[in-house]
Amino acid sequence: MSYELLHFRGSEKILKEKNLDGDIHATMEYLNDAISGTAHRREILRMVMDEMDWRAGEELNIIPGRRYCYKGIKRRVAIDGTFSSYEFIQTALFRLQLGFDMKKLDAGIVLVTAQRIEKSPLGTTKELILQELELLYPTISLPVSIALFDLGKPGEYIEDAVKKPVDDAPIETSVDNNADIPADSVEEQDEVVIPLPSTRRSNRQRRQRLAVNH
Repeated sequence: MSYELLHFRGSEKILKEKNLDGDIHATMEYLNDAISGTAHRREILRMVMDEMDWRAGEELNIIPGRRYCYKGIKRRVAIDGTFSSYEFIQTALFRLQLGFDMKKLDAGIVLVTAQRIEKSPLGTTKELILQELELLYPTISLPVSIALFDLGKPGEYIEDAVKKPVDDAPIETSVDNNADIPADSVEEQDEVVIPLPSTRRSNRQRRQRLAVNH
């Protein structure tokens, strides 16, 4: 499992009372499998939220009449966050706090990437989260769970595929045209096709998975 759920201010109890704990773990596992190593995380995140019914019921808008929306919401528990930068955690917490203060939410879940600069003097990402949630109180006071993901570098699977020699071809005749292409720009090359992981799951498979988790 490449994700970890950290619970604050009674969020774990609220999720269990709403019978969402198994649903959330199934969603996080599916999300982790779908986006690990990919460079299209925003689109895949939305598809996973759709397929796991986090965008089908309650109103997603944070403020009525505005376009700002949560990534998903179910039974008054909202999911927000991004995998592009750890620093977005404060923005996600603020957005969830708004819903909590307006009596729209009972709890929130923040999606966070575990990746930060290697030379950071602030300790591990988990340690930093524990410090930030303590420092932000009481400004951020809602019950919240932080889903910490270790997803690998975007495009990492492409680099591995490019570097791996073809078994049947002589090494001396193999030409690697993409070795010097940065991972974040590989998708812009016409000759490189990035395979998106399949995020299609049947309703029957999903129900079976949720039943096992419950």
